[in-house]
Amino acid sequence: MKRTLYMTIGAILVLCAGASSALAQGYPDRPLRLIVPFPAGGGVDTMARILANKLADVVKQPVLVEHKPGAGGNVGTDFVAKSAPDGYTMLLNVNGIAISPSLYRKLSFDPLNDLVGVTQVAATQFLLVGSPKLEAKSVQEVIALARAKPGTLNYGSSGVGAPLHLQAEIFKHATGGLQIMHIPYRGDAPMLTALLSGDVHIAFMPQSTGPQQVSSGQLRGLGVTGRKRWPSIPDVPTMTESGVNGMDDGSWYGLFVPAGTSPQIVQTLQQAMAKTLADPEVSGRIRSTGQEPVGSPTADFQAFFKSEIARFARVIEAAQIPKLD
Repeated sequence: MKRTLYMTIGAILVLCAGASSALAQGYPDRPLRLIVPFPAGGGVDTMARILANKLADVVKQPVLVEHKPGAGGNVGTDFVAKSAPDGYTMLLNVNGIAISPSLYRKLSFDPLNDLVGVTQVAATQFLLVGSPKLEAKSVQEVIALARAKPGTLNYGSSGVGAPLHLQAEIFKHATGGLQIMHIPYRGDAPMLTALLSGDVHIAFMPQSTGPQQVSSGQLRGLGVTGRKRWPSIPDVPTMTESGVNGMDDGSWYGLFVPAGTSPQIVQTLQQAMAKTLADPEVSGRIRSTGQEPVGSPTADFQAFFKSEIARFARVIEAAQIPKLD
């Protein structure tokens, strides 16, 4: 009797495995959507467009980049979390997705339970820039000015709760709690416009876009995060060199799909993205911005993502950043 039962269960498992394998083999058979939860023109948009064409070649289907900005990336993230778990709606996001659980009083999604982290796409850093109209020309001059005239300086970000916002708050905490006013925008592009016009004094920018503005002379490079200077802007010192400690950790890009997506499809996407990142043209374009392509296994990225949520919870608590509604 037991032998018959075990044989029946085994047969069912084989059939299920065969069905899943057939599903994975037939995937994808229509275009994929790559959701960018920020406006066009920013760092995530730039990365998405670097990846999309080659990824389309790998999966043999078009990969359509769509923007769903708002709430520091939470609008687009929520959209993907609530999408059908069929592998046709993907999310490209930055470490802000690991920040949100500790920064917001209530989220409409649970990053760990409503999404699957497919792979870490790239590792990156941040650049502190100043408007050309700002009198301070270095990190130390910014700190001195902020201390001499509390509340008169401001900083821009790509949205409340976005990585650029938190990075500036970490900077404030690392420098003894500078009184600098926050001006949030709906993405990197409008923030950049405000910097160029002088409406915003300083801001952290992504490594993918900031060096271009510094090299062209449009913005003043003040300091970079990380342990070493960037080859693209070698004259800009690190934050540590500028006397600000605790800003060595950078950011990252990750690919996510809705929870419930079959493991076979997740594996297909991870392998496709790893192949995309290994392409010399793609990896060369990413490295030309100073960033590093990764393409980690899914299990590794899931563990890393969980550790990042815990890390940012500690950062937010230490910096006493108030919860957002």
